[in-house]
Formats: sequence, C-alpha cells, structure tokens
Amino acid sequence: LLVICTDASGRKGKTKLTFFVFSSFQTLTAPAPFADETSCQCQAPHEKLTIAQARLGTPADRPVRVYADGIFDLFHAGHARALMQAKTLFPNSYLLVGVCSDDLTHKFKGFTVMNETERYEALRHCRYVDEVIRDAPWTLTPEFLEKHKIDFVAHDDIPYSSAGSDDVYKHIKEAGMFVPTQRTEGISTSDIITRIVRDYDVYARRNLQRGYTAKELNVSFINEKKYRFQNQVDKMKEKVKNVEEKSKEFVYKVEEKSHDLIQKWEEKSREFIGNFLELFGPDGAWKQMFQERSGRMLQAFSPRQSPNSSPTRGRSPSRSPSPPWVINKTSPPSSPKAASASLSSMSEGDEDEK
Repeated sequence: LLVICTDASGRKGKTKLTFFVFSSFQTLTAPAPFADETSCQCQAPHEKLTIAQARLGTPADRPVRVYADGIFDLFHAGHARALMQAKTLFPNSYLLVGVCSDDLTHKFKGFTVMNETERYEALRHCRYVDEVIRDAPWTLTPEFLEKHKIDFVAHDDIPYSSAGSDDVYKHIKEAGMFVPTQRTEGISTSDIITRIVRDYDVYARRNLQRGYTAKELNVSFINEKKYRFQNQVDKMKEKVKNVEEKSKEFVYKVEEKSHDLIQKWEEKSREFIGNFLELFGPDGAWKQMFQERSGRMLQAFSPRQSPNSSPTRGRSPSRSPSPPWVINKTSPPSSPKAASASLSSMSEGDEDEK
C-alpha cells in the first residue's frame, strides 16, 4: 500500500505500509475452509498454554487455537451465539469447529433433519468460524488434539453424558483445556423439532397446497383428502372474511356519508328556518308589506271625511238667497202641523226682512 505524504516544506514523498491480514477477515468474505482441504497449518511450536496466559494475548507469534464441536442440526441463533463466545474467549483466537458425521450422530444421539453435507455447509458460512473439521470424533482423543494443535475446547458446562460416559468432556476439564460457554435459553434444535411435530397438520396442508405429493410428505390417502378438504374450508373462510371486511368498510363509508349529509341538512335547515322566520315571522317583512298594501287599499276604497269641528263658512255675497216660495225638497214635512209651522216661520222671516 503506497501512501503519499507531505512534509513541512511542502515536498511530497511516498511511504510503503504493510498490513498483516488475519484469517478471521477471510470468514467475512468467503466460507471457512475445511481442515482436510486447507494447507494452512500452525507452524509455531505448540507449547501448552494456561487460560490466564491466553487471556493476556500470549503467545504473540500465533493465535490461540480454540475447538468447538457439535451436531449443529437445524443451525440456529443458539449455535451461532455459542460459536461467537468461543471466538471471543481470548484476544487473538482461531476457531476450529468439528461437526460429527451422520453415522456417529445416528448411533449416539438420533436421526437428524439435515444431513452431514448440509450441516457442514451451514457451519462454513458462520462469520465466527475459521475452519471446519468434517467427521469429527464423538470423544476427543489426545491424538486428535495434537493433530489439529488445539489449545482449548469450548462448550457449555452442562455434563454431556453419551457413549457410556457421564461426561464426554471430563478428561478435557481435568487437563485444564476446557473453557465453558453459556447456552441461549428459549431456542434449541429439540425445541424447533417439537414445534414442527406440534404443528404437523398445518405444515402438511401448506406443502400440499404448494404442490408436494402425499407420498413425499408421507401422508396417507385419508389424511390427504382431509387436509385438502380443510384447505377448501379455509379458503371459504377467507372469502367470507374478506366479504365481511368489505361490507364493514362499505357500511363505514355509508355511515360517514350519511353523517355528512345529516350535518349538511341540519345546517341548511337552520338557514331555511331562519330565512322563513325573517320573511313570515311575527315581525317579518311579509307582514309589514301586507299591512302597507292593505292600508293603501282601504284609503283607495274609503277616502277620509272632513273633520266635524271645521267652522261654518259664510254665505257667498254673489249667491242670491233662495226665494221664499221654494220648498226644501230634501226634507218634506212629515205632517200638516209641521207644514203650517214651516209656513209661519217663513212668513215671520219675511216680516223681519221687511
């Protein structure tokens, strides 16, 4: 790696830097190698280390070689966390992971879900693994430890009884080469298998829907028909559920629109009632207009008479008085006595004038 540097005088120079890349970086960019295919061997003398020395970072010329083994069936987060603990036990470590074959596993533990090739590949792609040892032994022998130059063995501290022994790691613990790790609670291969067995019908029906045959699923003819019928029932339930959801959505929209319509109608009705009262109410414009028009009509049909207290107008001098012999036609005498009285009054009037 060439780095261009500038000194205080402004002159440029080149400096060559060399970096040492540890094998742990390789696990982030490529699968971990298999032990029987790699040419990488620990060249330094394999002196015996104590845990205290390894935690101090010694020896400086090589990493501490840590070994972890297992079945690793249905590789899950619990496996990965155990390997992470094994990798980080010491400041500078090289993690080897041994995976037992199908023959050993079926003999000492039981049938596996994944075959050995699948389990090998699962370990190769874990970021904490530096090297995978295929067909690892069930019990670790001194020859195996020396061949792979193993410094420490990492495993959980629970006694692992198998192959006629109360604890297969007993001799490793006595030799001071055992480093315990912590198990992750709540997850294990047995728990995952238990879930599959518990929900077997669900998985079988799902795989039948995906195109697997009853023979591939090891399902009988009657169970196949039952599962297919249950799938049809589930489809009908799903359709009914969708219809219910759509109908609820439709009703909700109708309720929203009806609420809006009612609110608008209330606003319009208030406005209409207010306008009606302004026009036809007790003091409305229509009543005032009607009163004005009725007054005008009354004046047109019956004009006003002159007041009774008006003074009596004098006789006009140009107008000659009525002759005495003219009898008032408007008020004829009702009797002979009234007629003689009127005649006598007229004669008296003539005498006064004379």
